[in-house]
Amino acid sequence: MTDSKPTLGVIFGNRDFFPDQLVTEARSDVEKLLGEMGVASVMLTPEDSKLGGVETHADARKCAELFKKNADSIDGVLVVLPNFGDEKGVADTLKMAGLGKPVLIQGYPDDLNQLGVARRRDAFCGKISVCNNLKQAGIPFSLTEKHVSHPTSDSFRKDLDRFLRVCRVVNGLKGARLGAVGARPGAFNTVRYSEKILERNGVSVTTVDLSEFIGSADRLETGDAAVAAKLAEIHAYAPAPGVPQEKLEQMAKMGVVLGRWMEENALDATAIQCWTSVQQNFGCNVCTLMSMMSESYMPSACEVDVTGTLTMYAMQLAAGSPAALVDWNNNYGDDEDKCVLFHCGNWAKSFLPDIKIATAPILGSTLGEENTYGALDGRTPEGPLTYGRLTTDDNEGRIRAYVGQGELTADELNTFGTRAVARVPRLQSLLGHVCREGFEHHVVMTVSSSAEALAEAFETYLGWETHHHA
Repeated sequence: MTDSKPTLGVIFGNRDFFPDQLVTEARSDVEKLLGEMGVASVMLTPEDSKLGGVETHADARKCAELFKKNADSIDGVLVVLPNFGDEKGVADTLKMAGLGKPVLIQGYPDDLNQLGVARRRDAFCGKISVCNNLKQAGIPFSLTEKHVSHPTSDSFRKDLDRFLRVCRVVNGLKGARLGAVGARPGAFNTVRYSEKILERNGVSVTTVDLSEFIGSADRLETGDAAVAAKLAEIHAYAPAPGVPQEKLEQMAKMGVVLGRWMEENALDATAIQCWTSVQQNFGCNVCTLMSMMSESYMPSACEVDVTGTLTMYAMQLAAGSPAALVDWNNNYGDDEDKCVLFHCGNWAKSFLPDIKIATAPILGSTLGEENTYGALDGRTPEGPLTYGRLTTDDNEGRIRAYVGQGELTADELNTFGTRAVARVPRLQSLLGHVCREGFEHHVVMTVSSSAEALAEAFETYLGWETHHHA
C-alpha cells in the first residue's frame, strides 16, 4: 500500500435558476471536509466556469479536460448536488473524461423552513435524474446511505470513507501482479484456479519453480551482507525462543531470494508452496517470511492459493491494514455462530500480539518437527472482523466472491499455531453457501469493518458476482 494522499475529482452540478450562493456554500463545505479527511481534489474554479460548477456542455468539456490532465492522480469522482443540478452536464463530464474510476453521488437535503425561492435546492429529485443519466450511459456509480445528506454530517463522512476504500480496491486490483512460487500441494485441488480468467480481469500471475529458490538460497553464504540484513530483520520481527541459529539463517537466505524475485518482477503479492518440498529439501518453514511480507502490505498466501492472495490484496486495500489467509477450521463447541480460524503459522504480526517463531506440529508429525522451524505461534485478540473470498469460476469463466462481517472473540482456545475464535451471525447459513457454491476452505480476514466497501468494489465496478452475508 502507498501512503500517498487520495485525490478526488469533484463535480459541482448546478442549474441556473437556483440561487448561486448554494453552489458557493457547497464548495466551501466540500473543501473543508476533504481537507479534514486528508483528501486532495481536482475541480473547476470560479474562474473556469460559473461558480466553478458544471451547468452547460461547455462546462462539462472544461471539467472533462481538467480530469483527463490529472487522470493518473485521480482515484475517484465525487458528484456534489447543491441543487437539482444538470444531469446532462454531469454525465457528459464523466463520458468525455473517460476515467473509468468509481463515482459517488451526493445530494444536499432541503430545510423544510427554507423551501422558498431563496434557499430551495431540489437535490432530492435531481439526484435521481443524475443517476438515471449515468445508468443510460453505462457509467457505474455509488450512492450514499441516505438519499440526501449534508457533506458535514457524520453520515456523509462515513459514506466518503467507504467510497475511498472502494477506490483503493478498484484501482489497486487493476493491473495487480501476483507471484506463484512452486506447484500447489498435490493433495490440495481446492486451490486450483484459472490464470486466464485472472488475466482477462487485469490480474497477471508470474510463476517460478520452488527448486530454483532452494538452489539459489543454498548458494548464498551466511556472511553475505543481504543475508545478514535479512537475519537481523527476522530477529527484530519476532522472538524465536529455542529456534536453532542455523534455521534462522536458512530463513534469511530464502528471504533474500524471495525478495529479489519480487522486486525484479514488480510483484504485489505472492502465493507459495509452503509444504512439503521446502521442509524436505531445504529444512525449514517459510511462514515467518510470509508473515513479514504480509505485515509490509505485500500479502503472501500459503499452499499456492493464488486467488487467496488476490483476496488478501483486495481486503488489505479496503481495510488499510494487513490481511491473513485462514482456514474455516473447527466448530467452537455447540455454539452455531462461532468457529475456530487457524493456520499453522503465517499470519502478519498485527494479528498476533504474543507472536513467536516456533515449529509446525502437524507438518512435523510426518516431516520431522526439526524441519518445520519458522512457523509462527500466536492468538488473535478480540476485535472487529471482516472476512471474504475471491475465486475463479472456471465453468462459467468469471470471478465470484463472498464477504461479510463478524467479530473476533476472547473465548478460550487451547491449541497451537496462529489462531482465533470468530463469531459470525448466521454462520451455518454462510458455511452452507460456501459449500454449495464450491468455495475454498481458505478465507481471508482483516481486523476491520469493510465488507460493504469490498462488495461495492467487486460488484459495482469490477463486475464480480458477490454474496454479501448479513
